[in-house]
Amino acid sequence: MARWVALSILGLIWGLPQAHADTPNDLDLAFSRLYNFDFAGAHAALNRNIAAHPEEPLPYSVRASAYLFRELDRLSILQSDFFADDEHIADKKKLRPDPNVRAKLFQALNDAQSRAQGRLDRNPEDQDALFAFCISTGVLTDYTALVEKRQIGSLSTVKRGAGYAQRLLKLNPKYYDAYLTTGVAQYVLGSLPFFVRWFVRIDNLNPNKDQGVKAVELVARDGHYLKPFAKILLAVADLRDKRPRDARAIIAELARDYPENPLFQRELVRLSKM
Repeated sequence: MARWVALSILGLIWGLPQAHADTPNDLDLAFSRLYNFDFAGAHAALNRNIAAHPEEPLPYSVRASAYLFRELDRLSILQSDFFADDEHIADKKKLRPDPNVRAKLFQALNDAQSRAQGRLDRNPEDQDALFAFCISTGVLTDYTALVEKRQIGSLSTVKRGAGYAQRLLKLNPKYYDAYLTTGVAQYVLGSLPFFVRWFVRIDNLNPNKDQGVKAVELVARDGHYLKPFAKILLAVADLRDKRPRDARAIIAELARDYPENPLFQRELVRLSKM
C-alpha cells in the first residue's frame, strides 16, 4: 500500500514554462540554492522575487516547497534507503514536525492558492496559475503522506494536482515540467490495490506504473526546473527495482551539478558500496 510514496516524494512539486528556460532570474537562483540545500539562500531569492511581483502565485508555491524540503531533511526522510523499504514508509511512528515550519508552509500554500485562483477566475487558461496549483497540491501531498503519515488521506490531493496538470498540458503540451505531476499520479494509482484505485480514479489518466516512469523520464530529459527532481525519482525507482548501478550513475550526476548538497554526496558514497 505504501509503495506508491517512493515516487511521490517531491515529485509533484515545481516548474515553469519551458519558454522561460533561458531567462535566469531569482526563481532560477532559488531552485539552484534549494537543490544545494541552501534553504536560507533559496528564501532570500524568493523574497526578492515576491517583493518585485507580490501577486504572482508561483513564488509562494516554491516558498512552501522550500519549507517542505527543510522539514524532510530535518526529519531524515530524504535518504534513499527510506524509500527503498516499504516498512519505513508505512511505519506509523509519530514524527515531531516543527509547528513553526508547518505554519509557514501552510501560509505559503494559502498565499499561492488564493493568488492562483484569482488569476484563474480572470483567465481560466492562465498557465502559471495552473502550475502554481500543481506545485501547492504536491507540497500538501508530500507533507500529508510523509510528515503527518496520512498516506490514504493524501490521495485526494494527488487527484487534484493531476487535474490541474491535465488542464495545463492540454493548453501547452510543451510545459514539460508538468508531466511530472501526471507521471507520478500514474505511478501512484498504478501501484495501488484495485479496490483502492476504484475509489481514486482520475479522468483520462491511465493508472500505469511504466507509463508514469516514462513521463518522469521525459522531464529528466526536457524539463527545466524539475529536471533534477525527475532524476532523483528515477534513481529511487532504480533502487526499488534492484538496479543500484543505474541509481549511482544518476546520483553521481546530481552530486556533480549540486556539489553543496550533502545528501547527494552521502548517497553516492553509500551506493558505491552496493
